Amino acid sequence: MRGIWVAMAAVLAGFAAQAQAPDAQEPRRQLRRTSAAPAVQPDSDGPPISFIDSHVHLNDETMQLDLMRRFGATRAVIFWGRASDNETIAEAARRHPDLFIPFASISPERSAFRSAWNTDDPSLLGRLDVLLATGLYKGIGEISAVHFPSPGLNETDYDPLGPTMRGILELARKYRVPVLVHIELTRMRELSALLAAFPEVPVIWAHGGYTPLFLARRMLERHPNLTYELSARTWPRHPRAPDYTILQDGRSVWPEWLQLIEAMPDRFIVGTDASHRSQASETMKFESVQNLLRQLSPATRERVARGNLIDLIEPRR
Repeated sequence: MRGIWVAMAAVLAGFAAQAQAPDAQEPRRQLRRTSAAPAVQPDSDGPPISFIDSHVHLNDETMQLDLMRRFGATRAVIFWGRASDNETIAEAARRHPDLFIPFASISPERSAFRSAWNTDDPSLLGRLDVLLATGLYKGIGEISAVHFPSPGLNETDYDPLGPTMRGILELARKYRVPVLVHIELTRMRELSALLAAFPEVPVIWAHGGYTPLFLARRMLERHPNLTYELSARTWPRHPRAPDYTILQDGRSVWPEWLQLIEAMPDRFIVGTDASHRSQASETMKFESVQNLLRQLSPATRERVARGNLIDLIEPRR
């Protein structure tokens, strides 16, 4: 871990200087079905606020549908997790076309794809091209090119400017779809260069790279094609690091973060990072989104909750 923090310090120092100078296991092919939990309303003074969930690893379709009903999620961007793959995601979207927005993924945390990432095997991009050509998938992701290690997930650290990532953005440009990427701030310089190389490709930054506030503002100011996704950042506590949340007391958003979101209402979207490990953990994630949305002004809330994501997946032609 010491190496990670050293790398992070180097990145922060580099950006400060620049400012002064101008493996998951193979998936089961069937989603697990469970009985729906009793309806429980979020802890709030009113009904749930309608929103579109931008980040769902669909492992349990029944649980996901129940959570969406209970917590006001009218639609959800879905991609594979530990118990699903691109095919099962497509099947779920066919069953619920008005609820699920499928994204196609060739992310390297899956063992079947990692070796191709290691060698920049172009056949992996060919596989993604075939998926996107069906017209079913409305985006690409989650692509965990740079992901710190966490339980059940081996670390990934692939060059955001390498042939595979550049090929992914070229396909996104070809099919005019957004790309949702997980890239830690240790590779933010390369991410910035990638965004500049593909200015017409909308890129959704999963969890916003867990950046501090000033780096979030800097990246958004420099890259109009970047959308900052807030999944997991609204949790009261984060299992990997206490400073990943944007809450100052487990509930209230830091005023400075609220100010940034209100100043750039078209650049943020919300998500749960649902993975369906337990009812308790998923309920927390959905409640956290509701908690954030209730702290935004009405106009900003509409953009962050729904409008911005709709613009990403249904761009004006």
